[in-house]
Amino acid sequence: VCIHRVRSCSSIRFLKSKYVCVFDKSALKFSHRQRLFRTSAVSCGQIVQFKLSDIGEGITEVTVKEWYIKEGDSVSQFDSICEVQSDKASVTITSRYDGIIRKLHYNLDEIAYVGKPLVDIEIDASKGVAPEEDVVETPPMSHEEHTHQEIKGHKTLATPAVRRLAMENNIKLSEVVGTGKDNRILKEDILNYLAKQTGAILPPSPKAEIIPPLPKSEAAPAAPKDKTRKIPVPVSRPIVFSGKDKTEPVTGFHKAMVKTMSAALKIPHFGYCDEIDLTQLVQLREDLKSLAQIRGVKLSFMPFFIKAASLGLLQYPILNASLDESCQNITYKASHNIGVAMDTEQGLIVPNVKNVQVSSVFEIASELNRLQSLGSAGQLGTSDLTGGTFTLSNIGTIGGTYAKPVILPPEVAIGALGKIQVLPRFNGKGEVFKAQIMYVSWSADHRIIDGATMARFSNLWKSYLENPASMLLDLK
Repeated sequence: VCIHRVRSCSSIRFLKSKYVCVFDKSALKFSHRQRLFRTSAVSCGQIVQFKLSDIGEGITEVTVKEWYIKEGDSVSQFDSICEVQSDKASVTITSRYDGIIRKLHYNLDEIAYVGKPLVDIEIDASKGVAPEEDVVETPPMSHEEHTHQEIKGHKTLATPAVRRLAMENNIKLSEVVGTGKDNRILKEDILNYLAKQTGAILPPSPKAEIIPPLPKSEAAPAAPKDKTRKIPVPVSRPIVFSGKDKTEPVTGFHKAMVKTMSAALKIPHFGYCDEIDLTQLVQLREDLKSLAQIRGVKLSFMPFFIKAASLGLLQYPILNASLDESCQNITYKASHNIGVAMDTEQGLIVPNVKNVQVSSVFEIASELNRLQSLGSAGQLGTSDLTGGTFTLSNIGTIGGTYAKPVILPPEVAIGALGKIQVLPRFNGKGEVFKAQIMYVSWSADHRIIDGATMARFSNLWKSYLENPASMLLDLK
């Protein structure tokens, strides 16, 4: 309390929050009758419990995967607080207030519940922040999901990934001019802003959403890391035999897999297999790989497989459809959102490349690079993991040849790709030559798709890959 010496005063007032108390001066008389003291309350911090808001889609609990702050740290509005993972996607939680973190309610890998306190934040009560009961938490945002935020009187549209990049470089989003749709701030806008501040020159980008390629000095060391990931490495941590059974709850993506596969087993599957001669495609990809690398994109075979599948779906739209639960209506999907099964540390996930029917092979490759990077880091958002209409699973990256893929509801077809092998084959003259052979295994919903349709689609897809130049006639 601050005490001020006052010579004369008729009354004393205390102002604090909502309460106003008035006292007569006779209540505070001392030895000297003409000396009175007036006290005034000093504003102190108010502790607000920041609760985990509803993420949507029926999610009631999440796992805390990473804290971006610790107790005692200062945070501002829209700063990232933590990253949580549900059985559907990873979500970044951002701060609602300016203040100081006083308590973290969960440790890493603990289960947090919607509606329960996540952190305690001490805010400055003098700034007129709404009391705790009036607090509305900022809804969590999935990565690459567009969200509006109010900053200093005007709206700023940016993704959580862009906000984090700005925060790491101490950039205020209100000072950056957005070049995206509705003035949305893109990652390139942040990089260009940094370039203007530091005088650096950024290389041109082939597409607005594509990350510019790194300089050669930075890109060179990254290549060996990608190669080493493909080599199987034994478990480095020691194996401990405790002699006791261990029980763990089913959480995260494993929980989603249980639900999805339980529903998938209700679908009557039928399979179809074939082999593909990729000799010409292997040569074409080798010729284009260096060009794609110059443009900052790693080109694999998967973009060609995805684009060929999309061209086939234009001829056989029944394979890009869904069947309702009552089996009364078929919905033909306008967009070709082709999913790619990925094996990650968190389990099996299937992000999808959106609108493949209007995307080039290079654009598909760029989007795959983004999805693979986020998948490896466990940061894929809900928008990346939902809305798929057709799926390809590349089991060949691990070493398999054949597989029996299971359909992902509400889709009606899925393909599993084996590894590419050099095998002897005969040409038209009866001569033996080395061929790059890959096997594909299809599964389809036999309630609405017959074997002939699946075989015709597979043959068309096969023809595009065996003669890549033929895709030029049908590319949109």
